[in-house]
Amino acid sequence: MLNLIGLLLSLHHDTPESESCFARFTASSVLGGLIALDSRIRRKGIASLDPSRGALIPIGTEIENGRVVKNGYGVFSLAWQAVQHPEWADQITAEIAEIRARIKPLHFLVWAGMGGSAEDKAMYQAAGLLRRGPRCYLLDSTDPEKLTAIVADMKRRSGLDEAELWKRTLVVGMAMGMTSFEPVVNLQRIAARFNAARVDARSNIYCMTLPGSLLDKFASSLGCRRIGLQLDGANTTAGRHSGPLTRGSLYPLALAGVDLRAWIAGTNLSRHDIDTAWRLASFLHVQGLNGRNKVTFLASSVWECAGLWTKQNFEESLGKSAEQGIKIVVGERVRMTNYRPPRDARQDRVFFAVQSKDAPAEKLALLRRAGYPMATLTVPASASLSCYMQFIHYAVFGLAWLRKINFVTQPNVELYKSIANKLYGEAERAGGIGRTKEWRRTEESPRSAIWRGRVTLRWDRLDHKIEIQGMTAPAIYAALLRQVPFEYGELTFFGDTRYSARGRRLRAVLDRAAEKLFRATLKVPVDVYEGPAMNHSYHEMIIGHGKCFSTVLVAGGGEPADYHRAQFLATQMALAERGRAVVSINLRDMEETSLRALDEFFRQAATQHRAMEKGVSKKGARR
Repeated sequence: MLNLIGLLLSLHHDTPESESCFARFTASSVLGGLIALDSRIRRKGIASLDPSRGALIPIGTEIENGRVVKNGYGVFSLAWQAVQHPEWADQITAEIAEIRARIKPLHFLVWAGMGGSAEDKAMYQAAGLLRRGPRCYLLDSTDPEKLTAIVADMKRRSGLDEAELWKRTLVVGMAMGMTSFEPVVNLQRIAARFNAARVDARSNIYCMTLPGSLLDKFASSLGCRRIGLQLDGANTTAGRHSGPLTRGSLYPLALAGVDLRAWIAGTNLSRHDIDTAWRLASFLHVQGLNGRNKVTFLASSVWECAGLWTKQNFEESLGKSAEQGIKIVVGERVRMTNYRPPRDARQDRVFFAVQSKDAPAEKLALLRRAGYPMATLTVPASASLSCYMQFIHYAVFGLAWLRKINFVTQPNVELYKSIANKLYGEAERAGGIGRTKEWRRTEESPRSAIWRGRVTLRWDRLDHKIEIQGMTAPAIYAALLRQVPFEYGELTFFGDTRYSARGRRLRAVLDRAAEKLFRATLKVPVDVYEGPAMNHSYHEMIIGHGKCFSTVLVAGGGEPADYHRAQFLATQMALAERGRAVVSINLRDMEETSLRALDEFFRQAATQHRAMEKGVSKKGARR
């Protein structure tokens, strides 16, 4: 039985019109084709597929040497199969009961995963779905300071010593890639803590990954439990598609007592709701073709939690095309002064609002009256978050189908990971990341400037030449922002901004810089997030589609973290290899003096940029 939710989509300023674009889905029988393809794969296997004889095959499978090597359509197949398997909810409940029987009492859940293996859990937390379960911590960084901050918070809340704390903690390592090394790094550190506390880790650590992957091999060596990610026994979902129906998504919900039957039922969308998703895809596609590819996500309070997950799904799935990109802008307050007028040729925004009928998103009417293109999705109160997630999966696929883009692969993430692994290997041989060739090249580059003795700006991987005589570091940064063409920015800190007090204060500095410098002064959207989590979430577009000005930051001091610093450097190298604009900022440490210096650096950069703009205007007026 289909889930007749009745999602309502309203389009405003739909120019050029997108309905004729949507009509292509019906004319091509796309839904019927998806169902038929899924049936064929499950009956005959992927060996029966010929990539040259099916338009859907190149869009949702992995192909090597003209042969399909992996099916990626599990994101839809699991929902269709769930109708025939009502026992799945009880199966998950039984598995969770077995875990609780092993770990008594269960107080904490530490989830070690990157990008798509973690973002759905972050959304569930923000939505309040995990309140009734063990306290969930997301270990989505190889920065050892994050694990240290997590353990400190667990101790503070429980009053337990380390041995008792780990006895009451479930640790799950999850990786959807064969080469994902980050969960291995973190589980090694956690296993060392178990050993130091003389606690047997084998009952407390579970791994969800692909057979033969780096994480799978580590789990085998450790002797911990390995669990299949999908209830159908297959491996047909990418990390960002693991929610809402794999064990990686269902386990935290089940631990928190969420009604799994209702959750699973919510993913079986009606034809009407699937068509609604493809109408949204058609609208965004047409707007993108006309230069409006900055999709600003707005939501009523109940749906704000979905912003980052939505961003990751779109950008990691669709950002690999250099010709066509789609930027999902989240975390902004509506400020009309930050946007270019609708008739401005440089206006590149389109708005996507998600609201409940009884709690509409604010300021939508203001944007509509001003003439900005907008799609508003109204979600009935009866709809679950799983319904919204599946709706977005269909919308992302719809855009992939219209643009003929594969929506399951992530080649640019793989590029960064391969560079990071090579750097780390060299660091181990050389005796530390600081002794590697690339790290020394960066440290010794003359293309650097120091601010207040605590903030070091480096632009050694930019091709642009700039005359820096007599210029301060903030002025150089402002000049680079003026000279390098870009459409949006990123401020990514390689470290914890969630659990440690200093990290949260640094995040506040970056948020202020994003608002005052990028949005208000430059009139461009900007991402603010942690690395390398961003690399596994939506860096696919930053590397693939480009048109971004990347500023990556790291802080000195703290515990040794060679792999984490290898990721910091690998990010810059991957961007430079693809000709993308990237600069780095090194903080001496995370002390208050350094954070104040960084705050002042960005404030001065905004002031310098405005002064440069005025200087250009005055010269133009004199001419």
